[in-house]
Amino acid sequence: MIVRFLIQILIKIIGDDLMMALLFAQRVILGKTAFEDVPNSLKPQVYEHLKDSGVEFLAGDYQPPPEPINGN
Repeated sequence: MIVRFLIQILIKIIGDDLMMALLFAQRVILGKTAFEDVPNSLKPQVYEHLKDSGVEFLAGDYQPPPEPINGN
């Protein structure tokens, strides 16, 4: 609980979602963090990294939000 809170603070302070997503993706791949424990704000990016690595099954039954339709 405290760890999640501290991670959320780090995300706000650092503001570098890409690096945090990479960190969490690596932790999920290594089995150190469950995908369910990834902060909700980072789950879509972490899922993309897992998918790019060919291990999207580690996200369980998570479904990424649909991409917005561009009006072009």
